[in-house]
Amino acid sequence: MYKLIIISLFFSLFCKAQQNEFDKYGPFGSQVFTDLKVALEIEKNVYKMDLSYKKLEPKLYAKLGKLKDLQALKLSGNEINSYPPGFSDLYNLLYFASYNNKFSSFPPDLKKLGNLNYLEFFASKIDSIPSDIAYLSRLKTLKISSTNDTLKLPATLKYLKNLKDVTIENCILDSFPKEVFKIPNLYYLNLTNTNVFYITKHFERFINLEVLILDANQLQSLPFDIYKAKKLRFLSVKNNHLQKLPDTICQLENLTVLDVKGNGFSKEYIEELKALLPGCEIRF
Repeated sequence: MYKLIIISLFFSLFCKAQQNEFDKYGPFGSQVFTDLKVALEIEKNVYKMDLSYKKLEPKLYAKLGKLKDLQALKLSGNEINSYPPGFSDLYNLLYFASYNNKFSSFPPDLKKLGNLNYLEFFASKIDSIPSDIAYLSRLKTLKISSTNDTLKLPATLKYLKNLKDVTIENCILDSFPKEVFKIPNLYYLNLTNTNVFYITKHFERFINLEVLILDANQLQSLPFDIYKAKKLRFLSVKNNHLQKLPDTICQLENLTVLDVKGNGFSKEYIEELKALLPGCEIRF
C-alpha cells in the first residue's frame, strides 16, 4: 500500500510539472483545445491544444498541419507512432511534448520548426537525436525519458546556443555523452538512470551549469576537475557506487545542496564532507 501511494504521488507531481510547462506557452488566456475536430473547424487562432488520451481519427489527424497558428501541442496516450503529413508546417510551434506514444524519430524537416523552445518525448521508441536538431536554434529545453533503449547524441548539439535545460532519464548511454559538454549555455543537466559508468573531464566547459543530476548510474568516481564548474549550486549523485568525492569539491563556492544518498558513505566521511563544504546542505 505504501509503495502504491509513493508511485501515485510521483505520477501526480510528474503530471503537474508537465502541465506547468505547457501553461507557459501560447498567448496569455488563450483557449486550450482538447478536441481536434473542433479545432480544425475553427482553424484560425487555435494557439494551444492538449489531446491527451484522445483517440485520434486518422482522417482528422492527417489535417493537423492546417493549424498554422498552433503554438503549444501536447500529445499523450494517443496510440500513434508517426507524424501526420504537413506536421512540419506548424512553423509557429513553440512547445511540443509527447507522452506514451511510440514515435521512433523526431519530427521531419526540423528546419521548418525553428521556433521550437520546448521539446519533450516520454516513453517513445526514439534511439537517436538527429544531427539536424541544430536547426532548432531557439530550443531552450530538451527532455527525453523512458525509451528503455540506447540513445545516441549528435555532435551538432554544440550549435544550440539557447539550450539551457537537458534531461535524459531511463535511457541507456554507453558512456558519459561528451556532446553535452559542448552545449555553450547549459544551465541544468539531468542524466538519471542512463547506465553511465564514467564521466569525462572538461568541466571547465560548463561555465553556466548550476544544476547537475547524475542519479541511479554506475559511477565509482567523479573527476578531479569538477571544481571547474564554478557556478554549480546543486549536485545530486544519489544511488551510485561512489566511495568518496574528489577533495576539489570544496572549491565549489556556490554549491548549496549536495545529495549523496544511496552511496553508502560512512558517518565519518559525511562529517568530512561537512567540513569541506561548511555552507552546503548535505543530504545523506
